[in-house]
Amino acid sequence: MTTTKPLTPQQIQFFNEEGYLIAPDVFDPADLEPLRRELAAAIEEKVCALKADGKLAHPHAELDFNHRLAAIYRDSKDNGEAVLRHLEGRNSGGFRAPEMFDVIAHPKLLAKVESLLGTGEIVASSVYRLRPKLPNIGRGVVPWHQDSGYFAPSCDEHLIITCWVPLVDATVENGCMEILPRTHRGRVVVHHRGGNAGFLVIKDEDLPDDPGRAIPAACPRGGAVFMTNRTPHCSTPNHSDHVRWSIDLRYQSAAAPSNVAAWPAAINADGRADTAFYEQGNIACFPPEADFLVHSRANPDAVTNYAEFVRRRETYDRIKTGFAPIRDWPTLV
Repeated sequence: MTTTKPLTPQQIQFFNEEGYLIAPDVFDPADLEPLRRELAAAIEEKVCALKADGKLAHPHAELDFNHRLAAIYRDSKDNGEAVLRHLEGRNSGGFRAPEMFDVIAHPKLLAKVESLLGTGEIVASSVYRLRPKLPNIGRGVVPWHQDSGYFAPSCDEHLIITCWVPLVDATVENGCMEILPRTHRGRVVVHHRGGNAGFLVIKDEDLPDDPGRAIPAACPRGGAVFMTNRTPHCSTPNHSDHVRWSIDLRYQSAAAPSNVAAWPAAINADGRADTAFYEQGNIACFPPEADFLVHSRANPDAVTNYAEFVRRRETYDRIKTGFAPIRDWPTLV
């Protein structure tokens, strides 16, 4: 039987005051093993295809999950990128195995999220990502930003919880995040387009505090880092010999803007849904990806199951962005 525990009052107070919380014991490490095994199997699947095509001579089958992809990428950037594309899918959110859904909807994790949101009606937000940070690969370094910089302005006043779950121990050496504490209560600051690997970036002079005051968000496997959507953070280089595997999730109250109630009757060849779709309910903070109800004390039968989760994401993947006011940030010069 799964034992779920809410956060303590002290942890909730820390999150509210500091803008983040590192909870070291959300999961038992064994809870994450099914996802790690499924990712390892997906790597093996792509490796076999590359071998069959004569593109990969050394599959590094002797290495464990933490090290194998790093060795493949070190031998050949093309092969490494092919494996990453296979894992990440469309928009880096394409890994939709049941084991991924099981972590997103895990009762142990949702008990902590419920503590922070203060409600039992929880929507898993439209953005989730698999984050395999390889050693010494530049695009794994994410510049300073607030997650709200990527969201529609209509969501600025709502709490969208970032939940970052490492699948290995996240350390300074392998590129854990850095966070600026106590900087989450102000406005969303100016971001610029054109940062490393296409990420948004906050210039140092626009940060709400000196970046030298940042704290490293080291977190063991089994733990999670929780942040508000307005907490500035960045991701540092991986100087280790292994992949810093993690997943990046979003949760919000069902009262915040979402597209849970919206469903297209049709989608045309240009990726536009019918007009009525854009008039249904609220619009997601990060359209056009699909939000889904992940926890409900009031109506547990309405909670999204795995089959519906996949159906929603596959349908929304066909819809082009453009029906919500995503910010028009300036370009970095």
